[in-house]
Amino acid sequence: MDTSTDATVLLGHGSGGQMMKRIIDELFLDEFGSPELLAGNDAGVAQLAPTGRIAMSTDSFVVTPQFFPGGNIGRLAVCGTVNDVATSGARVRYLSCGFILEEGYPMADLRAIVHTMAQTAREAGVAIITGDTKVVERGGADGVYINTAGVGEVPAGVELSGAVCRPGDKVLVSGTLGDHGIAIMSQREGLAFSTAIESDAAPLNHLIYNVLDAAPHARCFRDPTRGGLASTLNEFAAASGVDIYVDEDSIPVRPEVRGACEMLGYDVLQVANEGKMVAVVPADEADAALAAMRSSRYGENAAIIGEVCEAASTGRDARPTVRVRCGWGSTRVLDMLVGEQLPRIC
Repeated sequence: MDTSTDATVLLGHGSGGQMMKRIIDELFLDEFGSPELLAGNDAGVAQLAPTGRIAMSTDSFVVTPQFFPGGNIGRLAVCGTVNDVATSGARVRYLSCGFILEEGYPMADLRAIVHTMAQTAREAGVAIITGDTKVVERGGADGVYINTAGVGEVPAGVELSGAVCRPGDKVLVSGTLGDHGIAIMSQREGLAFSTAIESDAAPLNHLIYNVLDAAPHARCFRDPTRGGLASTLNEFAAASGVDIYVDEDSIPVRPEVRGACEMLGYDVLQVANEGKMVAVVPADEADAALAAMRSSRYGENAAIIGEVCEAASTGRDARPTVRVRCGWGSTRVLDMLVGEQLPRIC
């Protein structure tokens, strides 16, 4: 008997017995298959960085729906953690993955998700070296939840932080904003647009490496996921005690995404992205950083969108501010979301 005869996930697949061994051997090991994973131990043994410094991040993915234009929850699970680790400047090496599966979940869908994860990990150049599977009763989860953790090697001399942005620095974004959030919402709500909107989920570790080669004094990177560009820039401003200005006309947004946001009442700068990177670099390295982004597979629409400025207000109660210069000459404050604008999109 093998898993190909199982149409759905059963409680026995999380039992620790023969059924669990089958799903691990015939699904997860077959797709992920790194030497560390195939060793069959409770922990994957990996080589530490020669510098003695590692970066590590973890994230959990609960997106609804699990399949959407441009990807599925498996691609998100790999890209999200790879990108988080890479923002430290680390060379991402290893991932773990944990699955919480609901009894009755279609086995064909699980196979598709796992296959996508394996493909995305290979694209990013990372190995999945350990994992875990749990099965809960019907109604105990929304089909499948995935947790991934990642580890990378931090090269000597690399010190990136959102707390070191300086007046005069330039702000870059690697491509069009809002694609992922609107792709999820349109799929969930059955909205149709004249041009298909797809998720931008992508591993951006190689894009970051290219930028660091071109702009070695880059201050920081951040992937603008939940809360979008607004949250990312406000976090930078607060950490560094500076104001940040961005030019609305310079921010790349697909016309169909902009139109969808206007129709739905969303601010595109607060919509989640899963395949874009924000960077802050010294002004004299901005053009080189931009060229490096645009030469990367996922950076063809990269742009310089703004700059870091001295904080306009000072004192104990001063609050660093992010402002958008609008096309007609005025400015508006760009705040972080108060609550959730687009629920369950990553």
